[in-house]
Amino acid sequence: MPVNRNALIRYRTIDNCLQNRFRKWTLDDLIEACSDALYEFEGIDKGVSRRSVQADIEMMRSDKLGYEAPIIVVDKKFYTYADKNYSITNIPLSHQDLKVLGEVSGLLKQFKGFSHFTDLTEMVSKLEDKIYAQKTQSLPVVDFEKNDNLKGLEFIEGIRKTIVSKTVLCITYQSFKARQPNTFCFSPYLLKEYRNRWFVLGQSHQKNAPLLTLALDRFQSLTNDNTEVYRENEMINLSTYYSDVIGVTKSPGQRDVEVIFWMNHADAPYVITKPLHPTQKILSSDDAGIVFSMKVILNFELEREILGFGARMRIFGPRNLRKRIVGQLREALEFYG
Repeated sequence: MPVNRNALIRYRTIDNCLQNRFRKWTLDDLIEACSDALYEFEGIDKGVSRRSVQADIEMMRSDKLGYEAPIIVVDKKFYTYADKNYSITNIPLSHQDLKVLGEVSGLLKQFKGFSHFTDLTEMVSKLEDKIYAQKTQSLPVVDFEKNDNLKGLEFIEGIRKTIVSKTVLCITYQSFKARQPNTFCFSPYLLKEYRNRWFVLGQSHQKNAPLLTLALDRFQSLTNDNTEVYRENEMINLSTYYSDVIGVTKSPGQRDVEVIFWMNHADAPYVITKPLHPTQKILSSDDAGIVFSMKVILNFELEREILGFGARMRIFGPRNLRKRIVGQLREALEFYG
């Protein structure tokens, strides 16, 4: 049976609430959560009626949508799942779902090969592999990189919407180095993925208004703030801001430098077939090995990339980078000493 978008948002919200077993959920709590979700995703501010949420719970309990959710009431007041591992997102796709996904896959394939849609190739492959595995009840034949325990993914859609609508966020954030979380206002500009971690680039409303790149897995809470005025991006070109960096760590005005490194012929193909950076090029080659160069900003991610090659890569310059790599290798050797 057809289900409208608002109902799906409510089902997902109720599901997320009932999976959180660190809190007891009354019907009023679920109504409030659904109302907040509809406002966040659809801008609907009239709230959700008690009857609607009660009907949603009954629909989730039924087999009409294939959920058959084991929703129970504890102490005649608190809603929860009888099975702590249950989620509506874990149920198999229905025949209708597979049909719709097949149509979507067919539509996306029409755009494969167009220069503006080069990123669709992996997306279509993932989608078709999911459809194949569900239809045949077999294991997927493509194993894409993923991290099921990654934190912060639930914030992506909310942040994307605030970027589009140019809305200020109120963030409670705690970096790995901070002892206590910090709450502040933030105007987001760009979502960025690096190695399966997600980041958001934007301007803080704190003193001196620094440009920050924040990791979504360090967010503790996120709400819209309509009392603050959104600060338009007038500092950087978002399309090129990360073009001179490996990873996401950089500051406005930071200049790139030429990094020169050497690898022997046995290991060089690993960076020839998968360059460390688009500016990478070969400077020279002899019987001993190959010398490469690239123009990037010096940061933590670059050092981690270099250290990952261990003894198979040698840094020639710049001198300060070489010195840091040597120091870290010596420190690592002492750990094994």
